[in-house]
Amino acid sequence: MLSSVPLAVSLFDAASVLHAFGPDVLAGIAVLIFIESGVLFPFLPGDSLLVTAAIISGTLGIAPWQVAIVASVAAVAGDQVGYWLGKRYGRRLFRDDARILTTARLEEAEAFFTRWGGLSLVLGRFVPIVRTYVPLAAGTARMHYRRFLLFNLIGAISWAVGLTVVGVLLGGIPLVSHNIDALMIVIVVVSVLPIVIGALRRRHVARRTRRDEQAGRGVPTDAQARAAAGDER
Repeated sequence: MLSSVPLAVSLFDAASVLHAFGPDVLAGIAVLIFIESGVLFPFLPGDSLLVTAAIISGTLGIAPWQVAIVASVAAVAGDQVGYWLGKRYGRRLFRDDARILTTARLEEAEAFFTRWGGLSLVLGRFVPIVRTYVPLAAGTARMHYRRFLLFNLIGAISWAVGLTVVGVLLGGIPLVSHNIDALMIVIVVVSVLPIVIGALRRRHVARRTRRDEQAGRGVPTDAQARAAAGDER
């Protein structure tokens, strides 16, 4: 049964997770994707889970089309929860000092939503963590529900079907199917790369803003202070 899945199984070892679900593998996939999408817990391996499920579907006793359908439904349902949470509670769910529901993450999602509008629900679906918060930002922004539902369906289905197809294609390559662990590392790295780049960019902008503010007030920058200290010595 689903409840008997060992807690010791690493959530980031997709193949082990899938095998641990046993005959309830489709239900397990649905639960994990729903949690990642709608329960505001973004640190689950949705991308690698789908690709791996498609690659080893034969050993799991399921068909790729089942994976695509279950993942699509779970993703849509999860995003619906995120939207209604955002519409009902808005920013009250977030705090500056929170470990997961931080104000900074919500603001990033809101900026992404403001820039791309409804398309953010499609583009954001392919970026881990972002896909968890964008539906919430849409709800907070009071996006019209029919418009949200349209883009939600497009994003969730294209993501689920797209990654399942990728898994099927990769599964046909012996080198890939025999080295799933290495493939999972690549998928995780590629998935989090936009997040890392974004964090580095924000850090750079913050430093530049701080330097500009210090220069405007006539306050020595960190580099100038270090140089001055060196001259005194």
